[in-house]
Amino acid sequence: MIKPHGSDTLKPLFVENEADRIALLSEAETLPSIELTSAAAANAVMLGGGYFTPLEGYMNLQDMQSVADNLTTANGTFFPVPVVNLTKDVSSLEGAKRIALKDPNVEGNPVIAVQTIENIEEVSTEVLTNVAEAIFGTADSAHPGVSTFLSHGNFLISGPIQVLNFSYFDTDFSETFRTAVQIREEIAQRGWEKVVAFQTRNPMHRAHEELCRMAMNDLNTDGILIHMLLGKLKKGDIPAEVRDDAIRKMVDAYFPENTVMITGYGFDMLYAGPREAVLHALFRQNCGCTHFIVGRDHAGVGDFYGAFDAQTIFDEKVPAGSLEIEIYKADHTAYSKKLNKVVMMRDAPDHTKEDFILLSGTKVREMLGNGIAPPPEFSRPEVAQVLMDYYQSLEEQTA
Repeated sequence: MIKPHGSDTLKPLFVENEADRIALLSEAETLPSIELTSAAAANAVMLGGGYFTPLEGYMNLQDMQSVADNLTTANGTFFPVPVVNLTKDVSSLEGAKRIALKDPNVEGNPVIAVQTIENIEEVSTEVLTNVAEAIFGTADSAHPGVSTFLSHGNFLISGPIQVLNFSYFDTDFSETFRTAVQIREEIAQRGWEKVVAFQTRNPMHRAHEELCRMAMNDLNTDGILIHMLLGKLKKGDIPAEVRDDAIRKMVDAYFPENTVMITGYGFDMLYAGPREAVLHALFRQNCGCTHFIVGRDHAGVGDFYGAFDAQTIFDEKVPAGSLEIEIYKADHTAYSKKLNKVVMMRDAPDHTKEDFILLSGTKVREMLGNGIAPPPEFSRPEVAQVLMDYYQSLEEQTA
């Protein structure tokens, strides 16, 4: 199986031994504490699950700036985005060597991790803005990733962490949430050697389904990991539980047995376009996948990125050998009325827009909200039904 990033073995920071966890929870009661931002809590979940291998905790200012500017930590470890614990107030932490990190996303704010403090650094808004511009390609506060990042605070707490739980992901998505450790184990159990991964924060329509099938066939893989984001999204995105239901119905009906793993991971969407595409590839290498699909406007938002920026970054900015996982570059896919099948647009140079069945997201949401299923060439009826039920429930709530 493909090696994890930067290490011979995964480095999950979750404390497996129950007695050790109980001892750490007891210690946490005696420690100063802070409530994490949602992003920092998601970082703890990803560190706990081994997704951020080979990191051992939150980055310091030098590492954050180096990653932003050069895609490597100060010691030369390749990493595409900073993994940080930013907060607004550290007045209660003076002199502390260890602190309890509280989960903002679970009622009662239980301790999610214990951190050993290596440094607390105050970071100017100018520096944070420069970091944001490097990560997101813009400092425009209209970008949801930029506005979120710049709202976290100016104090950077760095140092290793010991993770005690996986927040709400383990309980709310018990059938879907998996750590990188668990995914590697299941790939091994299935006897898969060559595995392609598909990232999604949306339900999967026919184009997504066929893209997965194309990648599996073109690469001759043993299977595909459909890996959905379960964390915080921007307003208007479809909730994880609805996506999960729709994807499972599609896979059950249209894919052969033992060809698909449906899993999810506990991370908040960054909407960082090219940088996030590289991060997504790193996640999937740590999961044991050999290939990763990067499509048109991968992890983008609005008009902040070019259609294929998330593909060209692998050629232009990711140094050769930084990642072992290989990228499957995909074009926009749509149903061809001429060929009676879903194709990549680049493979149909004789087509015009009128030869494809193309529906805008706004149009699809409007149809679903009115109880009208999109055409079966666009969306499987099983998927459309799940989404119609969801959108109509929203209508009822606002009626």
